[in-house]
Amino acid sequence: MRMSKLYLPTLKEDPAEAEVTSHKLMLRAGLMRKHSSGIYSYLPLGYRIIKKIEKITRKHMDNSGAQEVLLPVMQTSEIWKDSKRWDKFGPLMIKFLDRKNREYCLGPTHEEVVTDLVRDEVRSYKDLPLNLYQIQTKVRDEIRPRFGVMRGREFIMKDAYSLDVDYQGLDKSYQAMYDAYERIFAECGLEAVAVEADTGAMGGKDSHEFMVLADSGEDEIAFCSHCDYAANVERATSDKVEIDFEVDSNFEKIHTPEIKTIDQLVEYLEVPAAKMIKAVALVADGEAVLALVSGEDELNEIKLINYLQANELRAAEEEEFEELFNSVPGFIGPVNLGEVRVVADKRLQNMSGAVVGANEIDYHFKDVKTGRDFEVEAFTDLRSVKEGENCSKCESGKLNIKDGIEVGHIFKLGTKYSENMGANYLDENGKAQPIVMGSYGIGITRLVAAAIEQNNDQYGIKWPKAIAPYQVIILPLGNDRLVQEKSEEIYQSLKDQGWEVLIDDRQERAGVKFNDSELIGIPLRLTIGSRSLENGVVEAMIRSTNEKLEIKLDNLEAKVKELFAEIS
Repeated sequence: MRMSKLYLPTLKEDPAEAEVTSHKLMLRAGLMRKHSSGIYSYLPLGYRIIKKIEKITRKHMDNSGAQEVLLPVMQTSEIWKDSKRWDKFGPLMIKFLDRKNREYCLGPTHEEVVTDLVRDEVRSYKDLPLNLYQIQTKVRDEIRPRFGVMRGREFIMKDAYSLDVDYQGLDKSYQAMYDAYERIFAECGLEAVAVEADTGAMGGKDSHEFMVLADSGEDEIAFCSHCDYAANVERATSDKVEIDFEVDSNFEKIHTPEIKTIDQLVEYLEVPAAKMIKAVALVADGEAVLALVSGEDELNEIKLINYLQANELRAAEEEEFEELFNSVPGFIGPVNLGEVRVVADKRLQNMSGAVVGANEIDYHFKDVKTGRDFEVEAFTDLRSVKEGENCSKCESGKLNIKDGIEVGHIFKLGTKYSENMGANYLDENGKAQPIVMGSYGIGITRLVAAAIEQNNDQYGIKWPKAIAPYQVIILPLGNDRLVQEKSEEIYQSLKDQGWEVLIDDRQERAGVKFNDSELIGIPLRLTIGSRSLENGVVEAMIRSTNEKLEIKLDNLEAKVKELFAEIS
């Protein structure tokens, strides 16, 4: 490809709208352009990268025994109502009526479609196992699209669905996908780790996320320093002990004028945050819920959602405190609260001598004892783990917290969808059994951003060679006729040998050509100038390391092959 013909509108400056490195560089390097909030057009260079990721993904999915299909983007409401997710998936779904007033959605995922597809076709245990996959556009109406393609409203995804006769079969299918994912990410040149994850709206039993570690990651991951435990902070646990303070005096109400926060209470009462009970007023599916954690902890809303089995959880509005909780903002607490569901973190189970809000402006209760002065519905894990806490899986490890980008997610769905939607098979005894399912996703366009987050410098992108849009870029410098002719000769020779080559044949200054080549991140650059030709050499630069060296013209093709083999 010639740069003079390539549609590649690069930018010199970072776009104001871009927040993270990958978003900035995908726009600056001319990989994509914004169409609307969270929706992008992919330009030639960007789409070449996407197609390479798809090719690698297809190879390993096919090798695993999965079969590729293509499923509809438009999905009927009936199948989602059958699975009981039409309301549960909530505002993320874009729903609409066709001209005959039939309800549809634009598919955010395809569990329902696959289950509907097989429930009338798979009749016998002899028809299983199966694994069907596709690479398809998904649509989710994110409330706040951000970070470019990392949280978009429209994105390309590989999703697969395994169908087995029992849970032993599901375990085998799950492991096959786990192994295939590790190979996919490795071949794409990404450092990805698998961590335990929350199943969320997908439901099911077990789940793992594949995370690319990056400072811009939206997720936090807890790693043990000693064992192999790793989990998304939404799910992670630690060996944090229960709190047990002695009661200093009798239970009493104390005046705390304008003291609303934990930090203010610590300073005003001169007691540690661990002696406070933080009460968080929430509304879960329209019902008032008070969640309690230690004053030194943070509430993990995902854990609370899972306990409540709620579709939607939000903070209570200020005007709802009196109506739903008979309380006031800043002074809410569990004592004398009335008919409100109260759920507490398990660290509070034997806590005494605590300070809580008194449900009255400017007042708190002190020396409160759990179980004596208030009751809770349940004690369960509701807190987010912290850096340095003891691992819950081993005796000597400490938890480290790192940021990560989710690029893949696999679920053991079990029979949730098959039971709800009537997808059964006949076993060896002729008895109907629900199909046991798994779901496996990879964010194809997210992988593009994740690769950039892991591979960049101040000059631009450093593509892993397996997914780079081109393998070699040739930079002829100046207007010397011999330079142009030799550059064309090298370009054609490398093309004839099967190399993916980009030549910058534009009539531009050397600085512009160097800047653009480093911005778009082609793994190997060959620079040809009049002085180098006189010396019978070409300057080569390896983009991943920015190492420069000279290659003799009479050995160029062999040296290019040798250098490229050494690039990661």
